[in-house]
Amino acid sequence: MSDALIIGGKSLQSRLFIGTGKYSTDEMIPEIVKKSGSEVITVALRRVDFNSSTGNVMNHIPSGMQLLPNTSGARNAQEAIRIARLAKAAGCGNWIKIEVISDNKYLLPDGYETIKATEVLAAEGFVVLPYISPDLMVAKKLVEVGAAAVMPLGAPIGTNRGLKTKELLKILIEEISLPVIVDAGIGKPSDACEAMEMGAAACLLNTAIASSNNPGLMAEAFGMAVIAGRKAYLAGLGGTHQYASASSPLTGFLND
Repeated sequence: MSDALIIGGKSLQSRLFIGTGKYSTDEMIPEIVKKSGSEVITVALRRVDFNSSTGNVMNHIPSGMQLLPNTSGARNAQEAIRIARLAKAAGCGNWIKIEVISDNKYLLPDGYETIKATEVLAAEGFVVLPYISPDLMVAKKLVEVGAAAVMPLGAPIGTNRGLKTKELLKILIEEISLPVIVDAGIGKPSDACEAMEMGAAACLLNTAIASSNNPGLMAEAFGMAVIAGRKAYLAGLGGTHQYASASSPLTGFLND
């Protein structure tokens, strides 16, 4: 039975999304893609130089990958909309990850500006995946204005601290009809596995792979963790109990 993730009419077999930043060299990207099994890769448009034949991150992204340009650097809806339109005009397709961040200390997304940008771009035919704090009201409004998924943070971006917003993520997963993709803060494969066990549709991460001692091996570990977590969710986790419960009978042994 197929368990594909459908976003914007595209069927995805992998539920791990990866990024292109923070690697010691962009030449590592093909290995990361292969080891992770990912089919979706995000790239900041400000890192792309379409006039350069060398030193362009786009040259290292394998063909067939779904590009997910992001609006990193946008401080308001107007800037995010402009970046999205530039990405599409440059041939990056109609998928866009909306990042609107005016907070330079904690790098937390601006929900109000994100909603405004999403409404405009969704109406223009973009497949919009907005990055948000795990706020139920913001997420519900994004559903109304045409987002293709919501991408709540697990912890502040780049921190590798794991699922610090776990209880809020659970609420979004239970209440939002769109795919919930946990984005930012995931630090260990076990974090990604836990997010998938909770019912997240996918995970997006970059720093945890790029900052490891062996990014290729870590990418493989994350790919396996996401698969394991998804299988556990589909199987249905067993209930928890306060007291011990024997898995085998405690009576009837040796004529007792």
